Amino acid sequence: MPTLCLGEAIVDLVCERPVADLAEADAFRPHFGGAAGNVAYTAAAHGAQVALGGGAGDDAWGRWLRARLEAVGVDLRWFELVEGLATPLALVASDAAGEPQFAIYGDGIAATIEALSGRIDEAVAAADALFFGSNTLVGDDERALTMGAREGALELGRPVVFDPNLRLARWPSQAAAVAAANAAVPGAFLVRSNRAEAEAMTGEADPERAAAALAAAGARLVVVTLGPEGAILRGELTAGAPGVRTRVRSTVGAGDVLTGVLLAALSRGGFDPAALAEALPEAVAEGARATERWGAVA
Repeated sequence: MPTLCLGEAIVDLVCERPVADLAEADAFRPHFGGAAGNVAYTAAAHGAQVALGGGAGDDAWGRWLRARLEAVGVDLRWFELVEGLATPLALVASDAAGEPQFAIYGDGIAATIEALSGRIDEAVAAADALFFGSNTLVGDDERALTMGAREGALELGRPVVFDPNLRLARWPSQAAAVAAANAAVPGAFLVRSNRAEAEAMTGEADPERAAAALAAAGARLVVVTLGPEGAILRGELTAGAPGVRTRVRSTVGAGDVLTGVLLAALSRGGFDPAALAEALPEAVAEGARATERWGAVA
């Protein structure tokens, strides 16, 4: 059975040169994007059986996304091109330090809700595990669908992997984002967050203490990424991986790539925690290498 990744795939239109402001961008090139889409794409490219539960518009860009997913072997039985919806586009530009700016046009979450309406229970039952992030927790409808999928997976004894991936601009407040993210922690097989997200969710600035707090809140395993310093694994297992030096072009999607490599290792290894510890150095390295290119995935 495949691992079900729940969420959006979108088209990133990327300015492939550093600019101080998005308004300075003079040309854009299409790249595959969307947090859940990036994770599914990366996991499939690393040999995992993965399905993407979501959708895009039934238009040229939607067909472009679908073709990219098919090319790496993502199971698309739960991915639908929805008539009447436009595939979302994100204009993306990064500054000299690789920090991105976004301007998003369209609603990928609406396509996800439409694609999975009445089918989410079937999709979860057909999967060996569930992955999701916080982008499908913002609005009431998508939060109900996502948390319902989470409850269904837990009832079936399926591992749940949660990546907070907090994009605060999408939320009415940081408090709302943190509350929704924390509600997804209890019962999780793995919570994968970066240092800032872990601090926001726990109030602990120290990554070790933040990881311990997430484990105490009900996560079986916790990975906190530390940017150029690597990552730590805490919970049932203790491990770490050093950072990898790179020449950074853009940090867009680097965390998604890291998560996708971890998810692939877990999927191939039957969700044995030891597989997570073993894959952590490779995941850190692949996430670092993603910063050397303009798009999240190769």
